[in-house]
Amino acid sequence: MNAPHRQWQPVRFSPAPSREVAVEAAPEAQAAPEAGHRPESEPELDVERLLDRVASAVGDVPALLAIAQQAGRSAPKPGDGRTARLWELLASVAAVDVAAARILEPHLDAGAILSQAGMPGSFTGSWGVYAAEGPGTRLTAAPASATADGQAPAGTEPAGQAPAGTAHAEPESSGTSGSVQLTGSKPWCSLAQFVDHAVVTAHTATGGRAAFAVDLRAAGVTCDVPEWTSRGLREIPSGTVHFDGVPAVPLGGDGWYFQRPGFAWGGMGVAACWLGGAVALGRHFEAALQRGARSQREPDQVALAALGEVDRILTSTVQYLARAAEAVDAAMAGAPKAHPESGAAQVGTESAAEPADGGTVGGQGGGTTRAVGGWSEALRVRGTVAAAVERVQLLVSQNLGPGPLAFDERYGKCMADLSLYVRQHHATRDDAQLGALTLQGEHAW
Repeated sequence: MNAPHRQWQPVRFSPAPSREVAVEAAPEAQAAPEAGHRPESEPELDVERLLDRVASAVGDVPALLAIAQQAGRSAPKPGDGRTARLWELLASVAAVDVAAARILEPHLDAGAILSQAGMPGSFTGSWGVYAAEGPGTRLTAAPASATADGQAPAGTEPAGQAPAGTAHAEPESSGTSGSVQLTGSKPWCSLAQFVDHAVVTAHTATGGRAAFAVDLRAAGVTCDVPEWTSRGLREIPSGTVHFDGVPAVPLGGDGWYFQRPGFAWGGMGVAACWLGGAVALGRHFEAALQRGARSQREPDQVALAALGEVDRILTSTVQYLARAAEAVDAAMAGAPKAHPESGAAQVGTESAAEPADGGTVGGQGGGTTRAVGGWSEALRVRGTVAAAVERVQLLVSQNLGPGPLAFDERYGKCMADLSLYVRQHHATRDDAQLGALTLQGEHAW
């Protein structure tokens, strides 16, 4: 007999590892914890139990942030050999509630950024990641103090100017002190009034942009509460945060945040969330057809064709992300390491031009994985997933009609949340970026 339909079952990119495999991997995890393998002291993340908790906390932002913090203590990091597991987690949460994934994803991304910057111990409390730019807003980073001749005193160099041969010291507590101060405004700061800390990007004295860890509870931080009229992501309004000389800790040098391969990996993690939302719609569609069949309303050929196309789209897109995750891990396994202060990515980029929206375009050097992990691959993944999401939305909404939108809270919320979330994809403009990279030879065909 078939198992009962359960909308929050995990989204599997690959079979779950056996207990024997997990045991065999343990010595490697002990030998190289810096590579992101889970130490034995950390419990294996129970995804199914987490999804049950998410399902019962839909709409409760503090509860969802608490779940994100717990998940962040044992969730995989991109490039650590378990990237598929990370993306499965994000997609699975989105399949329960898109807004919950919108809360979880930046928290986990912040943890990965801090780890890549050599500051994993700072990942305490709840986190956001704010890298957007907007007209009329500008956030700048300046030395916390200066000597009479205008030079920063020793130990307080701004981002991108760390003394040669040194590494950033790990602060005792995240965001409570730093060698720079942030002044100005940052737009599109989701849940800034709820989270404790954030990774933010700011303009530096050298004319570039760099990333900083900042305590959002510090004096000098004020959060606007926007008039959020959207029906999508209603519990996650994104307002402007103002900083007035707020201490912050540099994370790498100028350009490091955008040039590191983790920037592209984070973009693909967002796409995994979009895909999870589409899976939820596919499950709603399948369940509706099954209910109809039990009521002697067998689906017609049109409905069956639509369900078949949904299956084809979701299956192929899940498989694509699984292959991309494997390629990310393979590329990172042989990558040379670099200090964050150098401003260089851990996997060397051949080019890194920063477009207006803050993304980077840059390919990967070397062998058959040339474009893997770079922004070109992120653009492929994000574009492919966005197209899949929009097609699934169209097929499901056309076939189910207005009834579920009017009377099914979970379905209507998923459709509205996903419609807004996937608009982070810039459609034709992102394809134009990808076309420019393809013209440079950044492709595998």
